[in-house]
Amino acid sequence: MLARVNPSVLLAACVSASLVPASPAEWNAQRVPAPGPAQAIGAYSAGCLQGAATLPPSGPGYEVLHLGRNRRYGHPELIAFVERLGRAAKAKKLGLLVVGDLSQPRGGPTPNGHRSHETGLDVDLGYAAPAGLRAGHVSAADRERLAPRPVIDLRTHAATAAWTPKTVKLLATAASDPAVDRIFVNPAIKRMLCEAPTRQEPWVARIRPWWGHHDHFHVRLKCPAGSLGCVAQNPPPDDGCGRSLAWWFSGDAQTTHDNKRQSDEHAGRKVPDACTALLAHPANVATR
Repeated sequence: MLARVNPSVLLAACVSASLVPASPAEWNAQRVPAPGPAQAIGAYSAGCLQGAATLPPSGPGYEVLHLGRNRRYGHPELIAFVERLGRAAKAKKLGLLVVGDLSQPRGGPTPNGHRSHETGLDVDLGYAAPAGLRAGHVSAADRERLAPRPVIDLRTHAATAAWTPKTVKLLATAASDPAVDRIFVNPAIKRMLCEAPTRQEPWVARIRPWWGHHDHFHVRLKCPAGSLGCVAQNPPPDDGCGRSLAWWFSGDAQTTHDNKRQSDEHAGRKVPDACTALLAHPANVATR
């Protein structure tokens, strides 16, 4: 049974919280999901999550790293996607799927590392598992210490030895899942896919270039049915293999990245009003 909460106290907390936007540290301090039906609320970079499910640290075909960050929560559809991809990777012998950040227990902005992952619909996945990582045999120390291997050299934009045909098959498997909206990868990866026969594959249009992402790819799911407050992105305008791709290798792209990073560091992180009440709900509800 849930502990009783005085409605007037909760309302006062909500009104007070609405005066000053909650900080990323406040969202990060939440240790358990907000109760209620699963709801992705707001936009991917300005939202929150109700009724989150938790991804187990280990599962068929996958292992989760960096548990200490407490970011292995997501909408149940995201949890199902990761588990589905892990099983597919195992069945296709694509190597162990390395899972990084999903969302915080109640979503919302994080103190570091992301400008999205706020609604429980985003997850970071490694292209290639670190050497020595074995399914079902990962120590607590290794989970915090290890990281997926880079497949792109950020200085030269060339592929590293970790990039293999299995990497392409993993991306194809993930991007072909009907729940996926788009996948962010390093621009050099998008270019390699566009220059290969894979350009003809329909899933390539879901692969979109973004800064970084040389050691992991970022999967974003579509707004789930029933999450009426979820703000969807517009579909990609094209397959992303045209003239716009060249911009990512220009000096202007680097300048834009630097300016964007500085702007983000000073920007306030606002979320929908519906998230205020979600954050105000007691963080640790007694049960019996």
